[in-house]
Amino acid sequence: MQLHDLKPAAGAHRKARRIGRGTGSGRGKTSGRGQKGQNARSEGFRLGFEGGQMPLAQRLPKLPGFKNPFKKIYTVVNISKLKRFPDGSKVDAAALAEAGLVRVGLDVKVLGTGALDRKLSVVAHAFSLSARQAIEAKGGTVTVIGEPRKIGPRRLAAKTAKRTIKEEEPDASPRSGEVGPVASPRSGEVGPKGRAGRNEQPEAEESTQTKES
Repeated sequence: MQLHDLKPAAGAHRKARRIGRGTGSGRGKTSGRGQKGQNARSEGFRLGFEGGQMPLAQRLPKLPGFKNPFKKIYTVVNISKLKRFPDGSKVDAAALAEAGLVRVGLDVKVLGTGALDRKLSVVAHAFSLSARQAIEAKGGTVTVIGEPRKIGPRRLAAKTAKRTIKEEEPDASPRSGEVGPVASPRSGEVGPKGRAGRNEQPEAEESTQTKES
């Protein structure tokens, strides 16, 4: 056998049908697109377009609020599930995955639902306060994997600026032994309550009456 004797298997290479080359070809005139309509046009429509109705991408996000892109998502394990481990054993992500409580490769957070009746050394990525207290109350230990989140320079600068502004603000309230500022009486008022100003008006009227008489 030589190179020119090699041929593809029967039916492996099919000749492509040419469309739009006359009615005798079997794919002429409308070229397999049918009569008029959206599918017969060449432009088509953009991805996600649903004919003018409210598309799915806009119907779904109904919940408002800020979405934190750096949110940590944990696999939750309650301390009531830790009863299957023997007393004094070490419980980490590998042991939890082997027991079928979590999936491999996910971060684990231990919560305090339920009761714990044995001493365990638990290693996880996060703990709730009640879970930490329950584990340590039985003589166990708690180990957090990874470092806590650090405060960025912008957030630290904003906190420092807030603190300095609060320290620089003067205290407006008078100290003990000091008398605060006294409000001056309004125009036409004499004395603390301004009653003398009202009494002056009839005296002025009496003086005008005596002059006329």
